[in-house]
Amino acid sequence: MRKILIALLGVLSISSIANAQKRYVLTSPDKQITATITAGDTLTYKVDYKGETVLQPSKLTLTFGGLKTFGVKPKVANAKQTSVDEIIDAVVAQKSSKIADSYNQLTIKFRRGYAIAFRAYNDGVAYRWQTTIKGEHIVKDELVEFAFPDKAKLWFPEEKSIYSHQERKYSYINLAEVGPTRFGSTGMLVDLGKAKVYLSESDLEEYPGMFLRGSASKPNSLIGKFAGYPLEVKSKSDRDEVVTQYADFLAKTAGSRTFPWRLMVITDNDIKLAESMMVYKLASENRIKDPSWIKPGKVAWDWWNDLNIYNTEIKSGVNTETYKYYIDFASRYGLRYIILDEGWYHLEDVLKVKKEVNIEELISYGKSKNVDIILWVTWKALNEKMDEALTQFEKWGVKGIKVDFMQRDDQKMVEFYYTTASKAAEHKLLVDYHGAYKPTGLQRTFPNVISFEGVYGLEQNKWTDDETVDHNVTLPFIRMVAGPMDFTPGAMLNATKDEFKANWSRPMAYGTRCHQLGMYVIYESPLQMLADSPSNYYHEPAAMDFLSKVPTVWDQTIGIDGKVGDFIIMARRSGSQWYIGGMTDWTSRDATIKLDFLPEGEHTLTLWQDGPNADKAAVDCITKKITVSKGQTITIPMAKGGGFVGIIE
Repeated sequence: MRKILIALLGVLSISSIANAQKRYVLTSPDKQITATITAGDTLTYKVDYKGETVLQPSKLTLTFGGLKTFGVKPKVANAKQTSVDEIIDAVVAQKSSKIADSYNQLTIKFRRGYAIAFRAYNDGVAYRWQTTIKGEHIVKDELVEFAFPDKAKLWFPEEKSIYSHQERKYSYINLAEVGPTRFGSTGMLVDLGKAKVYLSESDLEEYPGMFLRGSASKPNSLIGKFAGYPLEVKSKSDRDEVVTQYADFLAKTAGSRTFPWRLMVITDNDIKLAESMMVYKLASENRIKDPSWIKPGKVAWDWWNDLNIYNTEIKSGVNTETYKYYIDFASRYGLRYIILDEGWYHLEDVLKVKKEVNIEELISYGKSKNVDIILWVTWKALNEKMDEALTQFEKWGVKGIKVDFMQRDDQKMVEFYYTTASKAAEHKLLVDYHGAYKPTGLQRTFPNVISFEGVYGLEQNKWTDDETVDHNVTLPFIRMVAGPMDFTPGAMLNATKDEFKANWSRPMAYGTRCHQLGMYVIYESPLQMLADSPSNYYHEPAAMDFLSKVPTVWDQTIGIDGKVGDFIIMARRSGSQWYIGGMTDWTSRDATIKLDFLPEGEHTLTLWQDGPNADKAAVDCITKKITVSKGQTITIPMAKGGGFVGIIE
């Protein structure tokens, strides 16, 4: 069902000062958000939420080489408003299989061949540049400014370099502390007291990604920071290629194009951040004509557990017999895939397979067990032989690739993401990006892009003692707003804060067993890992009873309650079945859930919850069944660093 109303508003100016300043107002469909765009000496916009200013007048300009800067002394040609109310049928469901897309859009065209488009959703505002200039050009600079009211605070994922995996924890600081020399990757979350504002971008194509730095002149402002166009690179290893010389411009581009969306998700209820689909909705539509071959699912992963299997006569390692063990495990519990991570090929040549690994034998064995294979590759090795490699992978019967170690988001690297996604689709291969920048909607444009890292995930527990439970309940409100995150959950060696110790070959995780299980309902990834050793999972039948059943994509998502960095409680539906999940920080608390979302009648709720001794023995998990009905309120205790999951049938 699609309904679009277009209104030509001519010159929408609601006020004029000496005929030099025009002001335009755009409101969200529910009238709670108002964006005021002013064309004066410099183009600015201001945003109000429920009658209060959440963004003070902020400048936006775009500078092409050899042309006057767009947005400076702009001359309006005309303006048009469009209202859209439609349903997006997601090729790969994440929060929802049917996504409500309702917004008002204002497009202001200026003389000299450029325009600015603003969209107002019920949960935020976005804008993008549009240009209609003949020929090829270079983009010298783009001014992106977010000027916030005084005393704003910020969850700050600080970066030391733009050469980055974008895997950061979030420091909660005063925004004014950032300053012009410090910067972070996006998304970021700004705390204004009554409201919170999430900042990121969408539809990043043929353009560098956006970081944000502080401002020298406006202490409570954030300014866009971009990698220059890479002129020279140097290979440091089989996977690390660093830029040694950047141009003094951002991008080489066609003069007629649209540019990435700059977006703000705005809410006074933290849990609504976890529900937002704005990044996805702003992205370009699906470009794969027949995506029916794209199959989300769970995957057994070898790398995190260091191929550490036991109680078997197999000598563990990167070899055919070990991977058959993983296939047997995946088959027993209904997992769709296993990953062959680092070690299956000689790193200098992606087509030179180690003699210990027989890919064709493994694929044939997997097919006999209804398990398919995904191959890990470094981006450099793939890029050097992309067409040849993807053709070979398809011939073998591989179903996907995990591409790693890009660590950049300059224009050339962004183009690599799109090229890889497009060519992989031609060979019917899924793509999971690791060592990656955050999602910017590519998973809508190429739905074979099944997940992204760009997150400080479970792998960190292999080599650092950094406490991560508080971080785990921050991610759903910031990183996950951008899209799927390959956090790689599933640790079965669970530890309290006092007993945790980093370990490479037998890694453990902070928090309780049920904290880890909760991630499978809370964290979104259509390709969801089971990161621990199959040998450990075999010893945990209660956990596997849940992990064998939980889906990786959802028809409906409801945020029940949550607070950034403290706790989160969600309900998700797959078909007719509901799943509930929760996670908490190091504060024990009760989760209260009103079951309004259930259909009428009685239902059986199977719960996995922290046991009475989980504060001492983090593995303590109890399972029980209770009868519930629509409208009933239930209370589930969560231990320190704990959580829960439940299936309602």
